[in-house]
Amino acid sequence: MPPTPGSGGLKETISDYVSNNKVMVFSKTTCPFCTKVKELFKSLNVSFQVLELDQQANGSEIQNALLEITGQRTVPNVFVAGQHLGGCDDTLKAHKEGRIQQMLNMGTSYDYDLIVIGGGSGGLAASKEAAGLGKKVAVFDFVKPTPIGTTWGLGGTCVNVGCIPKKLMHQAALLGHGLTDAGKFGWEVPEKVQHNWTTMKDAIQDHIGSLNWGYRVQLRDKKVDYHNAYAEFLDEHTVKAVNKKGQEIKKTANHFVLAMGERPRYPDIPGAKEYGITSDDLFSLPYCPGKTLLVGASYVSLECGGFLHAMGLNVTIMVRSILLRGFDQQIAEKIGDFMELEGVKFIRPCVPTKIEKLEDGQPGKYRVTGKYDDGMEFTDEFNTVIFAIGRDPCTSTIGLEKVGVKTNKNGFIPVDEEENTNVTNIYAIGDICEGKPELTPVAIQAGRLLANRLYGLGKERTDYINVPTTVFTPLEYGCIGYAEEDAIKKFGEDKLEVYHTNFWPLEWTVAKRPENSCYAKLICLIPEKEKVIGFHVLGPNAGEITQGYAVAMRLGATKADFDATIGIHPTCTETFTTMNVTKRSGMDTQQAGC
Repeated sequence: MPPTPGSGGLKETISDYVSNNKVMVFSKTTCPFCTKVKELFKSLNVSFQVLELDQQANGSEIQNALLEITGQRTVPNVFVAGQHLGGCDDTLKAHKEGRIQQMLNMGTSYDYDLIVIGGGSGGLAASKEAAGLGKKVAVFDFVKPTPIGTTWGLGGTCVNVGCIPKKLMHQAALLGHGLTDAGKFGWEVPEKVQHNWTTMKDAIQDHIGSLNWGYRVQLRDKKVDYHNAYAEFLDEHTVKAVNKKGQEIKKTANHFVLAMGERPRYPDIPGAKEYGITSDDLFSLPYCPGKTLLVGASYVSLECGGFLHAMGLNVTIMVRSILLRGFDQQIAEKIGDFMELEGVKFIRPCVPTKIEKLEDGQPGKYRVTGKYDDGMEFTDEFNTVIFAIGRDPCTSTIGLEKVGVKTNKNGFIPVDEEENTNVTNIYAIGDICEGKPELTPVAIQAGRLLANRLYGLGKERTDYINVPTTVFTPLEYGCIGYAEEDAIKKFGEDKLEVYHTNFWPLEWTVAKRPENSCYAKLICLIPEKEKVIGFHVLGPNAGEITQGYAVAMRLGATKADFDATIGIHPTCTETFTTMNVTKRSGMDTQQAGC
């Protein structure tokens, strides 16, 4: 029955039309493009429902509702199998590519509507969203053990060997710093306070275990089939999967989402895999690492080096070239300076050339040999060697070549703005995507929005620019948008105004922490009324500070908006409401008080 003004909501009425008809065309009798689309479906012998909006009293209101739902007001406005296809050109193109027939076969000729390969944050988000939209979904997830045999449960890198244990160990480090500061505030703390690695590790692993179980329950509640098996493509609609017992199954699906994530890289040197470990092993290591060498200058290396040093360990970081590649380099060097001031040793520029075992044990003892840029040799002995030199996408052994999914030379998958690969029914999200931020919340957002576009009425795409993130080094670093060097490269230095200042957190004053280590910077685009395109903060609680400003930047906040906002005193974040020194001015930013 045609919708009438005031009868329920037009969005609900449109949703009913879409869900109750395999093909739904919102049309006008006078539109030649609408006629083309209707003739196409007639030629395909496909039954379809048409609502002629020019024959409806509230046709204009229906078009406005369609605009809100799909981003398209014009007709024809076509839906196939519950998915918004688009207008005339979109429909003709989908027919030419064979996609319409694939969409109409959904749920009939395949075991699943959707198979997700990878049980990390992005894959779980996509699978649960699709299942919530009434689709039959399966998740295939399998963790290949590390060279020393470490493995883990459902949830991917973030939950098991990334963000969650990292942040908890960072918290352990902050508590250690707090004990040091406490004496200055009148607390009578024993002079010698020791950290127990096993107590911390066991507590963290217990928490992770509860998260693993929680994800299993969520999939079960959503009626998502979970297969703890390694999936590999046989063709564009079929995978075979092998579990840890060697049992093999084959399953088919109309659509696939690739969400396998990455694994740490090892250098090609003698002894690396035999005697070294990575972050995949560190968080469940059954013994205290002792004297530790971290190889690499990634955020993983600096974060792990920071919390291990705070736990009282002797820590050295070997750096090939720059710190925190891909992040603002001024901030990166400030982080390095602060860590050196705290007692972390940096060896740079230097790379390892071999590792030799000297003693067995937990931990053992190893001799590391390296080479400086000038050819001089480095050698020292360590109990643990951790490689944090980058991560490789898990794309090389799942049969992508059999179905023609393109990867770049490093194995990353090029995708468009809607996470489409070059193969029509296969999508990719998360860390395996070329040029996209390798961050858990980004993968979650991409997975959720992708499922909505595939099976709901969603049109929203993931914003890959205004992405907030935090590096949990001893002095935390939060950022949104452009690094300064990237902004200069894209817009030109003359188009930018960079506001900056040092600041001294009030809680650091009595504790006698360094006065000018903390730093704030706003990068503003002059032609757009000083719109803030880069936000950077180095200081305590950087993550908590950064999140709120991400909302402001997403809404297009300018420097004037920051200036007009009243700060909360005394806090670190109020710094962003009072900044008035520009880099162009050359004025001093050093602070000496609250």
